[in-house]
Amino acid sequence: MEKRRLGNSDLEVAPIAFGGNVFGWTIEDQTSFNILDQFTADGFNLIDTADVYSKWHPGNQGGESETIIGNWMKTRENRDQVIISTKVGGDMGSGRKGLSKDYIVTEVEASLKRLQTDYIDLYFSHFDDLETPIEETLSAYDQLIKAGKVRCIGASNFSAERLKESLEASQRNNLPKYQVYQPEYNLYNREKYEQQYEQLIIDNQLGVINYFALASGFLTGKYRSEADLNKSPRGGGIKAYLNDKGFKILKALDELSEQHNTNPASLAISWLIDRPSITAPIASVTNTIQLEALREAAALKLSTEDIRILDEASDWKKEN
Repeated sequence: MEKRRLGNSDLEVAPIAFGGNVFGWTIEDQTSFNILDQFTADGFNLIDTADVYSKWHPGNQGGESETIIGNWMKTRENRDQVIISTKVGGDMGSGRKGLSKDYIVTEVEASLKRLQTDYIDLYFSHFDDLETPIEETLSAYDQLIKAGKVRCIGASNFSAERLKESLEASQRNNLPKYQVYQPEYNLYNREKYEQQYEQLIIDNQLGVINYFALASGFLTGKYRSEADLNKSPRGGGIKAYLNDKGFKILKALDELSEQHNTNPASLAISWLIDRPSITAPIASVTNTIQLEALREAAALKLSTEDIRILDEASDWKKEN
């Protein structure tokens, strides 16, 4: 499978990342193992998680996703065959959050232990920390990279201005540079990324692995009315998409699905893969059957006309 370089790092990844937020939340260990086995057998190699996944599930403390991935890698003895992306900075409870140097160098050890590895390929600042100087955060990553515990770094959920300031601080102080950005981006939610981030990302040659690639599942076409919202634990977040804009996008996906003999999810992800600034959209599934949509997305060859149809159906500029 074609590999793409993440920013200017030495990491090369297949064009779709697996979103590990479902591990320890909507699926448990054995199903998670089966999915990861098939995902990697299909030629994909990037698995994205975070220390805070999946703390929100009743009874969880955070770290459940990393633990499942770590157990899988240990069992399969395949650490050198996968790219692991995890994050620090989210609220773990009891005041454990942020991007201070002391916190990062402590928390990375917890992630390494759960993942049962001695290095993290891609380590993200999960959320910005306005209380900590940018240089302090980057110096923590500098220490971890020099110690061989982290290969490269990324940022997620930063404002465009703070991302720009971080990139400038790296250059000014000869500190590690964020090589990857992780924004929300999909056919439905295009405006913020395209208006505020895309040019900055291109100018600085950053890689992008975007989350909510399927708009929490809406772009699968599974949710067509409020009556469908109880189809999964994530259904409650779909209601905001059930409007004229959402239905227009689904209509375009439905029509192209018929032409290509595929499904809306594969088309929505393939559209992202074809976006020049996107490296690998993040997608999750809860069973191995759903992985077929990811395989099809990576194999699809959209025409210029296909892309035009989807661009037009989801064009935010016409709304303004």
